[in-house]
Amino acid sequence: MSGPRSGVALQAIDPPQTFVEMVEEIEQLGYDHLWLTDSSLHARNCYAALTLAALHSRTLTLGTAVTNPLTRHPALTAAAVATIDEIAEGRAVLGIGAGDRPLLALGLAPSPLDELEAAIGAIRQLWRGEHVDMKSDSFSLQGAHMRFAAREVPVFISASGPRTLELSGRVADGVILLVGLFPEAVAWALEHVRIGAEKAGRSDVPHVAVFAYGAIDEDRQAALNEARSIAAWFPQTAPVICELAGLSSALVADVRKAYAGGEFQEAAAAAALLPDDFVRRVALAGDRADARASIEAVLAAGADSVHVFPLGSARMATVRAFAGCFRDVVGRS
Repeated sequence: MSGPRSGVALQAIDPPQTFVEMVEEIEQLGYDHLWLTDSSLHARNCYAALTLAALHSRTLTLGTAVTNPLTRHPALTAAAVATIDEIAEGRAVLGIGAGDRPLLALGLAPSPLDELEAAIGAIRQLWRGEHVDMKSDSFSLQGAHMRFAAREVPVFISASGPRTLELSGRVADGVILLVGLFPEAVAWALEHVRIGAEKAGRSDVPHVAVFAYGAIDEDRQAALNEARSIAAWFPQTAPVICELAGLSSALVADVRKAYAGGEFQEAAAAAALLPDDFVRRVALAGDRADARASIEAVLAAGADSVHVFPLGSARMATVRAFAGCFRDVVGRS
């Protein structure tokens, strides 16, 4: 399919039958992608959920958004994603990153970027049927090889900082941008992706997928309240986005002190410190007109796809509203 694409990212927090019903509706709404988070103890197992999604969809591209090379050995990730790809008849992608706040509950810190790059290289070698010998600080492979045939699945790297963005430009098939929804941030991120691609001598750049966290509600205050928690993630994990949005360094420091770790849903107190305007710049936090404006801005800034990550008590209402807004913007029937 040509033209901009759309997707939905979910945490596997729903019972299996409810999740299956959600998958079927997401496909019926015309979405192209479905992503499942791999958030250790915060949700059900992403690969079990992706198996259900593969069995109950026909057109959706299915991926992790995202796993990491620490909680799962790269060889296990290679086998798991290859299995999903086989069940889904070639519809899998691997979304991977350095890891985020949930790692703290496991006594882990995010992976260094050289380890992330090594893990991606090892996974691709395994998919190609190679025998792999590799030793890094976080994993080892000794004559490792897959004993069933696998396709080399597209790899998307989750990125919000300049070094990870440049790594994506160098080695990834796609990049998942966690940079908010305002054009200055998307343009800044794309410039770093291009820098990485140029350093690697690539003639193309990876597919650029922007994740839009939040809620859509005709009661704009209700949407703002539902979306606010994600805003605290940016001072903690992507402070450069805060700078681009004009937040003071003192406020960024205050939010970082108030949000020490855990999932962004646990950051309500820290998020309360942030101004409404900032929340609306980094998240879906308004009505359908606001959502259409955000989608238009992201696509105009150079994104290839936009993916809604619904928050709050009415997640599927946001998914339905986003589908209509996306159709309005791109003119898809």
